[in-house]
Amino acid sequence: MTRAQQRERTRETLLRVSRELFAAQGYGAVGLAEIVRAAEVTKGALYHHFEGKAALFRAVLEQVQEEVGERVADAADAREDPWERLTAGCQEFITAATAPEIQRIMLIDGPAVLGWNEWRGMDEASSARHLAEALTALAERGVITRQPVAPLAHLLSGAMNEAALWLAASGTPDDLADTRAALSRMLEALRAP
Repeated sequence: MTRAQQRERTRETLLRVSRELFAAQGYGAVGLAEIVRAAEVTKGALYHHFEGKAALFRAVLEQVQEEVGERVADAADAREDPWERLTAGCQEFITAATAPEIQRIMLIDGPAVLGWNEWRGMDEASSARHLAEALTALAERGVITRQPVAPLAHLLSGAMNEAALWLAASGTPDDLADTRAALSRMLEALRAP
């Protein structure tokens, strides 16, 4: 194994182990000593790849956001109709965000650890940007009423994030189906007459 391969393997191990620990215990309960012990690396190796625990968490969050984004894109891309693409993507976000590790890392610890502005910037660079693009295309085609897209995208994104957080605390099995149905009704209200 080359040095470059070894460095990449160490980085991947740190990300995997940290993700497992952050998801199970939460960012605040996990120390660097626990991470390096579980990853079987030195603190020096960790600091070679990341400036510290917050930078490591940011990389884990980026990974989680990317995975959720891929799931949303796959669900949307499976549809031909632009309206169905939007609704399928939104529904997949709600479903993906019900996974406890996604909720903990992306929706609970993400804003708390990085701060609201940085977390929001990361969200806007990934899923929020795709949502705004989809809404813009639908407005241009007359599928939804022409309107400023930025406020609408923020409202929808916030509603879906809040629904995912609510689902995290919910213990009722029907809540996911009820939430998906409510989201469908909310999205349907956007359609142009």
